[in-house]
Amino acid sequence: MQDDPKTLVSTEWLAAHLNDPDLRVIDASWHMPAAGRDARAEYDAAHIPGARFFDIDEIADKRSALPHMAPPVELFISRMRAMGVGDGHQVVVYDNSEVRSAARLWWTFRLMGKTDVAVLDGGLAKWQAERRPVEDMAPILRDRHITVQRQAGLVRDVTQVAAASKLADHEIIDARSPERFRGEAPEPRPGLRAGHIPGAKNVPFGRLFNPDGTMKDPDALRAAFQEAGVDLAKPAITSCGSGITAATLSLALERIGHRNHSLYDGSWTEWGSFPDLNIATGDA
Repeated sequence: MQDDPKTLVSTEWLAAHLNDPDLRVIDASWHMPAAGRDARAEYDAAHIPGARFFDIDEIADKRSALPHMAPPVELFISRMRAMGVGDGHQVVVYDNSEVRSAARLWWTFRLMGKTDVAVLDGGLAKWQAERRPVEDMAPILRDRHITVQRQAGLVRDVTQVAAASKLADHEIIDARSPERFRGEAPEPRPGLRAGHIPGAKNVPFGRLFNPDGTMKDPDALRAAFQEAGVDLAKPAITSCGSGITAATLSLALERIGHRNHSLYDGSWTEWGSFPDLNIATGDA
């Protein structure tokens, strides 16, 4: 794998840079409610030395009834300052999650105009499998100034996605399982209809990873999109259940050099709850 401090870095890269004064490591683990796991408790028990914890549910837009919507700029700034994450820092985000939640924080940083941020390839599982150090003590935090410039083009709302679906001028790419995409499996959140956004293509996020949990190389990523019928010449909108795994698609698109992509933050939790929005079932 080729290390890229703006998208993805290896455990070897992080180990070599772990003591750099301007490196900041963040644990962005998040679990589906049914998993019965407590991401914060797991962080407290064992994390990469110096890592901070980012609570995806708490650092979110509380004005919305939808789960973990992107945080308002002011909230992001205040939380990052308190974590000692600021201008001039190289950030590495990792997770220990089945849903690869680190990519969500990578996308959030980019939404805020911060591009010196990478996901740790293979996450905490690979780090620990290689017997690299972990600790259970909280890092010493000092406030750090952070400048944010929100990149509105990286996020889409339901009105914009409905227009894109109708006009077919974007590729809408859904990261959920084939069964959920086709409308054959119930949604994990109650009250949602089953199916997908009309015109969407299905690239289940798990297909973007190797058996060891690392992300596939760019050629294999490109093939995964093309096999799903995605036209990579079109701008892309990524989607999923609630905006977490969609960010893995966004990261993969960035890895293959596709720069014109945005994320539908409400995703199926929003679309599936509106009875007046069209849905499709089956493979198409």
